[in-house]
Amino acid sequence: MKFLNTTMDKIESGRALDPLSAPLAKAVRKLTEFGPVKDALSGSWLGHPLHPMLTDVPIGAWSMATLLDLTGGEESAAAAKRLVGIGVLSAVPTAWSGASDWSETHGPAQRVGIVHAVANSVGASLQTASWLVRAKGRRKTGILLSLAGLSAVGVGGYLGGHLTYAQGVGVNRTLGRCVPRRRRRR
Repeated sequence: MKFLNTTMDKIESGRALDPLSAPLAKAVRKLTEFGPVKDALSGSWLGHPLHPMLTDVPIGAWSMATLLDLTGGEESAAAAKRLVGIGVLSAVPTAWSGASDWSETHGPAQRVGIVHAVANSVGASLQTASWLVRAKGRRKTGILLSLAGLSAVGVGGYLGGHLTYAQGVGVNRTLGRCVPRRRRRR
């Protein structure tokens, strides 16, 4: 785990990412200004952050496509291709909700977030390429692209977990503070 901790420390302190991430975050904030778009993307209408929930769909679809590819044989090729496509389509709103959340971060969290986004973008691009070559009948190439894409998304998922669990991005730290205590009955 020392390797992962060292890597996270380097990303968090890597100010070389700031010239890219700061203007990008500003542009995303402008696109998702407070109001209905921001509320929809953040999940405020749900009372729960939306991005973590949405990630389950593309990751799940791509994982199941890979499982079918590795265990299902030729008869599962069409189902695997559909799952890759579902993952690609569902990655779009997932990315937008994540970008909206990320645009409100600063410093180390913003640096980790941009690397998280790049890893997931690489993964989604590889999955898109997988779907395209599968559509042309090149299943083996599609499987290899899916495996590479799922690996990139795995790195992105690790970084997303770090954002949530280590840095507390998206965590409501005031939950329960305003709730009146119950009186005990005697």
